[in-house]
Amino acid sequence: MAAVLVVGGCALGGCTAAGASTSDPGACSQNAPKLTVQGTGVATGTPDNLDMDVDVSTTQATAEAALSADNITTAAVIAAFTAGGVTKSDLQTTDVSIEPNYAIVDGSQVLAGYEVDDTVSATLTDLASAGSTLDAVSQAAGNAGRIQSVSFSVADPRSLEDQARTDAVRQAVSHARAMAAAAGERLGSVCSLSDTSPTPSPIAMGNTLGSEAQAPEVPLEPGSQQEQAEVTLVYDLEVSTTPS
Repeated sequence: MAAVLVVGGCALGGCTAAGASTSDPGACSQNAPKLTVQGTGVATGTPDNLDMDVDVSTTQATAEAALSADNITTAAVIAAFTAGGVTKSDLQTTDVSIEPNYAIVDGSQVLAGYEVDDTVSATLTDLASAGSTLDAVSQAAGNAGRIQSVSFSVADPRSLEDQARTDAVRQAVSHARAMAAAAGERLGSVCSLSDTSPTPSPIAMGNTLGSEAQAPEVPLEPGSQQEQAEVTLVYDLEVSTTPS
């Protein structure tokens, strides 16, 4: 993601260094030297959601039997999520596939059966009961289930993201002031401000669900979540004309 804001003069209040010229508040000069700086910011909050993908896979001699078995298991997984307080709007079934399985017999490829696979995605908003819900899902899926990914998230990350961006801009401005002063020059207009923040990735887990992995309750600790922001800030520079 890269959002670019072009600013005439210094529309970012307090973004230019003390003593920086405010003359010619229009667009940045084409011929003036430029100073480009980058800033990074971090904001920390407590996650309030648990996002989970559960893969269900069944194999039977016929496609009809495999689909029937998969439907039964998937329905049981969805029921377990629902019983744990997950609403229908926070449940989604995706990636349904039916594929033949082949085996080599006497040097020839023969049809051995069919595999049906699908994924149930769920968002758990009650973290206090998430462990017991995961246990119930495990029991419902049995050996046909596999956790594809588990990640904690903030339901509305916009406030944290804005805090991180604010921190990143302040750092960029601080760097610009220090660099301009060290070079014996003054900061002019803000020419552009670009948001180049990275996209976070979920935490992946490859656990297979099954009775052999049962526990009284899966311990799930949300910990804290960080939102990171990166910005690129470009200034005009007003070269000092002090006689040598």
